[in-house]
Amino acid sequence: MVTKAEPIVMSSPETQDEQVTWIGRDRDRFDRIAPETPPHLAPGLAPGEKAGAWTRRNGLLGAGAVVAALLVGALLFGALRHKPAVVPLAQQRNAPLISVIVPGLKAVTSSVTFTGAIAARYDMPIGNDGDTGRIVAVYVEPGDHVRKGQLLAKLDDSVHIPQVNRLAAALEQAKAQAALSAAEYRRAQGVESAGALSAEDIEKRRATSVTDAANVKVVAAQLAEAEARLNRTRIVAPIAGTVLTRGAEVGQIANPGGPVLFRVASGGEVEMRGQLAEQDLAQVKVGDAATVRLTGLAQTFEGRVRLLGAIIDPQTRLGEIRITLKPDPALRPGAFARGTVTVGQAQRPVVPQTSVLTDTQGSYVYVVNASNHVERRAVRVADTSDQGVVIASGLLGSERVVTTAAGFLREGEEVKVAAQPAS
Repeated sequence: MVTKAEPIVMSSPETQDEQVTWIGRDRDRFDRIAPETPPHLAPGLAPGEKAGAWTRRNGLLGAGAVVAALLVGALLFGALRHKPAVVPLAQQRNAPLISVIVPGLKAVTSSVTFTGAIAARYDMPIGNDGDTGRIVAVYVEPGDHVRKGQLLAKLDDSVHIPQVNRLAAALEQAKAQAALSAAEYRRAQGVESAGALSAEDIEKRRATSVTDAANVKVVAAQLAEAEARLNRTRIVAPIAGTVLTRGAEVGQIANPGGPVLFRVASGGEVEMRGQLAEQDLAQVKVGDAATVRLTGLAQTFEGRVRLLGAIIDPQTRLGEIRITLKPDPALRPGAFARGTVTVGQAQRPVVPQTSVLTDTQGSYVYVVNASNHVERRAVRVADTSDQGVVIASGLLGSERVVTTAAGFLREGEEVKVAAQPAS
C-alpha cells in the first residue's frame, strides 16, 4: 500500500534561518510561503526603529508624491488651456518692404506727340476728261518734276484729226459763201433806187447774206469743238509740281471719269497729316513749332502747325492736325511719321516709369500715407522723357510714391518703407 510522502524538513547549521521543503511527486498542490521580512532587514528602518513606524513613514511619502503629481498636472492643464491659437502658415502675412520716392516738381518741356503720314499738300489727280481712247504714249515717271502744260501722256487721235481737217475746210467754204451773199446784197441795195430789182429780190438777197454769215459761225463752232476733242487726247499737267503716281500704261483704254492716270503734287510741297487727341488739341495753336521724325531715319525735319481740324471724330475722339514741311527728297508721301509739338514750359512731378500702372479705369500710382498704408491715386500722363513719366494732374509732388513692385500691392495694405540711401 502506497502512502503519500510526508514533507521532509532539513536544517543545517549554515542554514538555520532558512527552511527547505521537499515536495513529492504525488503532492496534489502546494503553497509557496513567502518568508516575512525580518524586522531587522526592512529597508530604510533606522536602528532601533520599529516596523510599524517604518510603514507609517512610507505611507506619508507616497501621499506626498501623489499630491505633487496632481499639482503638476493641474499646472500643465492650465498652461495648455491658455495657450494662444496657432495661426496657419498660409494666413501669416508680413508687411512688404517697398521703396518710395518723393518726386517734387521739375521744370519740364511740355509737348504733344502724335503719329501720322507724310502727304502732298495739294495732291491733284489727273485723268482722262475727253472721249474714250487708247493710250499710245506715256512721257513721265513718278518723281519727275513737270511744268504747267507739259505733256504727260497721249491718246489715239487718228479719228479726231480728220474731223478737224474736214471742219476747217467747211469753215473756209462757209466763209466764201457768206462773202458772196454779202456782195450780192450790197449790189441789190445799190440799184434799189433805180428800180432795177424788186423789193422781193432785194429781201431775198439780204436773207441769204444773213444765213451764210450765220453758217460761218456754226461751222466755226464745230471746228472749235473738234479741236478741243483733239486737244483732250493730249493729257497735260495742269500745274507745276512733282509726279507722285502713274497709273497710265501704253495700250490702256482711258475712259472719262475712270481711274486716275497721274497724281501730281503742286509745287512739290509736302506736309504731315496726323490725328491728335482731344485733350491735346486744345493746347496746340496754329504756328507752333513742330518736329517730325520718319521711321528708319535719324534725321529730324522742322516744321510748323499749319492747320487744326475743325471737328473731332465722335468715335475716336481725335482731331486732324497738319504740319507744313520744307521740300526734301526724303519726305516721300505715304511714309509713316511721328510728330512732336512743343506747347510750353511747366513745373510737373516726374516719376519712374515703373510707378505708373494702367487698368480699365485709367492710369494710376500708389502712394504711402502717414500711417504707412497704400492709397491709389489716379493720374494723367502728360509726356514721357528720359527722366521718367511727366504727370500732368493727380500728384502735387510731395507724396511718397511707390517706385517698384506696385503691381503686387493692394489699396489699403500696410507696408514698410525702406530707408533711403544717403545722397
